[in-house]
Amino acid sequence: MTVLVINSGSSSIKYQLVDPESGEAIAVGLVEQIGESSSHIKHTYEGVKHEFDETLSDHGEGLRFVLHLFDTIGPKLSEAGIVAVGHRVVQGGRHFDGPALITQEVRDLVAELAPLAPLHNPANLRGIDVARDLLDVPHVVVFDTAFFQTLPEEAARYALDREIADTYAVRRYGAHGTSHQYVSRKAAEYVGREDLKQIVLHLGNGASVSAVVDGEAVDTSMGLTPLEGLVMGTRTGDIDPAVIFHLHRVAGMSIDELDDLVNKRSGLKGLVGENDMRAVWDMANGGDANAREALDIYVHRIVKYIGSYAAVMGGLDVLTFTAGIGENDDLLRAEVIARLAPFGVTLNAETNAIRGDEIRKISTDESSVTVLVIPTNEELAIARQAMDVVAGL
Repeated sequence: MTVLVINSGSSSIKYQLVDPESGEAIAVGLVEQIGESSSHIKHTYEGVKHEFDETLSDHGEGLRFVLHLFDTIGPKLSEAGIVAVGHRVVQGGRHFDGPALITQEVRDLVAELAPLAPLHNPANLRGIDVARDLLDVPHVVVFDTAFFQTLPEEAARYALDREIADTYAVRRYGAHGTSHQYVSRKAAEYVGREDLKQIVLHLGNGASVSAVVDGEAVDTSMGLTPLEGLVMGTRTGDIDPAVIFHLHRVAGMSIDELDDLVNKRSGLKGLVGENDMRAVWDMANGGDANAREALDIYVHRIVKYIGSYAAVMGGLDVLTFTAGIGENDDLLRAEVIARLAPFGVTLNAETNAIRGDEIRKISTDESSVTVLVIPTNEELAIARQAMDVVAGL
């Protein structure tokens, strides 16, 4: 039995055909630049990558082309035992604390929540609508925010006028929840204990951190939107809100210009002109002082969150690095752990230097905290949650 996992963006469709039991990604693909003069498509099956350039005017044409690739390149969905389609949706508000079978009511709620994720939910919804028309199997939605529905009010509620906050649904929702849930569960399995105080660092172009106690999230760095928290590739992360008022009044910047500034022209890109961490390291190693400073700011913010979340939880058992930077950047991990040395956290340099797809412990046996690297797999997590929903029908 397989699940087709779809992550629909504003001009893209990422997809994987997954075997939820074995964890195997049977086929993987990406459709980019939908609606532009030329769309680029990649489809990988049995280790062979096939690439195409086509003109795809909308997501409907994009997904039809994907289904054509399954028929012509493989595997044929009719023969692959597909039992469900799992859709990633960013914002589930307070309505969803887990996956949901897509009904008209659920579909309408996803649309209703669009103002809380205007760049994501409408795009996610396009993928849902098109896929439901083309694939006659149960469709399940998995929300980035669901894992963080357990946050206590002291963590989720901002100190904003209560009536305003409640009227306009302003609170901490978090993001990357599917990854944080998957990784924290893998960490518990690896350690062999459920009663853990964990911090998960999801470090990629978008970055977030979560505090997890006994398998439930108690805090997370992203807030109403994915802008809050850690320094990211192009986003500021935490910033004094009055900076926005100041730039509006003094620089005459509009709301749209400010939105673009803090989301697309800040973070590492704003500090050094590059949002790829590998390029930042190359610049720093070449003597660029701004790049070195950017790395220090990036690490400082991470360490600040580790300290605050350890205090919130009353201790820390496991610290886990995941996602693109977290899994692959041994230098960054070493710098973070070096700043935790006063608290007895010590690095095993040999295991930290290993590159691979396996879970690995990068702390020494004497370390006060177990430090892990765990590859995230959001597609597998979505496929398994979709399968759970279908099994209950």
